[in-house]
Amino acid sequence: MKPIFLIPLATCLLANSAMAQERIYRCGNEYTNTVPEAQAKHCKLVSGGNVTVVQAQKPGATRVASASQTGQPGQRVDANDQRAKDSDARLILESELKKAEARQLELQKEYNNGEPEKLGPEARNHQKYLDRVAELKANISRNESDIAGLRRELGRMPTATAAK
Repeated sequence: MKPIFLIPLATCLLANSAMAQERIYRCGNEYTNTVPEAQAKHCKLVSGGNVTVVQAQKPGATRVASASQTGQPGQRVDANDQRAKDSDARLILESELKKAEARQLELQKEYNNGEPEKLGPEARNHQKYLDRVAELKANISRNESDIAGLRRELGRMPTATAAK
């Protein structure tokens, strides 16, 4: 009975070895599985695992596609269009700044100078309270840096009167 079980096992082993990947050679940054080409270029055999090679686009093809999307390469944007874009960007930054400042007021009110009111589960578990206080302090600090960043960005933008 043992030889009957060995036949499927041997068949599986032979099938796996037949499906094994061919030898791959590395020639600098290129790979090949052609033995004469590998010998001619003095390529090295790659061992240890499968090799997957992905063909990338040529760098010139990317530049052509992006130039065709924007019109002519090196073409300037119309002054009115640029003013409109700057105005939109300024409005977005100003609205984000207002939101951040409102959030800052809420956080400071909740923080209450480092002594926020205890919530229900915090009455019995002082560590939860301390964790929440630390989180509030970190949120205030993070929000302050966000406000400073938004103000810096607004300062870098051209003003509406300078653009005209």
